[in-house]
Amino acid sequence: MKTNSNSYTIVYSAIIVIVVAFLLAFVSTSLKDIQDKNVALDKKKQILYSLNIRGLDNVEAEKTYKEVIVSDAVIDENAQIQAQGTQGGEDNGFKLGSTDAKEGRLALYICKVKGATKYVIPVYGMGLWGPISGYVAIDEDKNTVYGAYFNHDSETAGLGAEIKDNEGWQAKFQGKKLFKAGDNAIALSVNKKVEDPTTQVDAVSGATLTSDGVAAMLKECIGKYAKFLNNK
Repeated sequence: MKTNSNSYTIVYSAIIVIVVAFLLAFVSTSLKDIQDKNVALDKKKQILYSLNIRGLDNVEAEKTYKEVIVSDAVIDENAQIQAQGTQGGEDNGFKLGSTDAKEGRLALYICKVKGATKYVIPVYGMGLWGPISGYVAIDEDKNTVYGAYFNHDSETAGLGAEIKDNEGWQAKFQGKKLFKAGDNAIALSVNKKVEDPTTQVDAVSGATLTSDGVAAMLKECIGKYAKFLNNK
């Protein structure tokens, strides 16, 4: 085949594309287990962050997660248990995501921190530029926030990204109440103007839309657990 012919160019290009595609598929498959473990470890760290357990290396985080997480249960919106979960849970609620939450399959992490029971609830929403998510840890009274951690895919650095990067802002959720006295609706919120300091947190400065996204996320996602939380 002549090297300067159209046929040669087409055949050569096709061979290169096939070889590159094969190599990429091989590398992706080879690294999948490592990638999945890294994703799972990051998720475990985020759950621990919501429990105010931070600054651990990878080995310490794995060990602490197994000790702290009593169960990764699955419940429905009527507070009925669908799966009990296990110690250091990775096989039940841990495997659920935002789609499961929308369908009413709710992950509930039951934890023991310094001898006290805590509940961790995952939350999912939309920020200014893309998805946001997080975990809210709640005291045994099912009303007081013990800690919170939020994450994002693509919020603006120094503004919306502060929901993830600003540990001080996340700490403002500690001690806030999920409900107002005598009301079963979720009152925990993020507001530009705080009128009720028992249930509201100051919005991130300069990131109104991202803050609104966090507020909507809390109301919608934690609201799905209302029957569980109101059952004292």
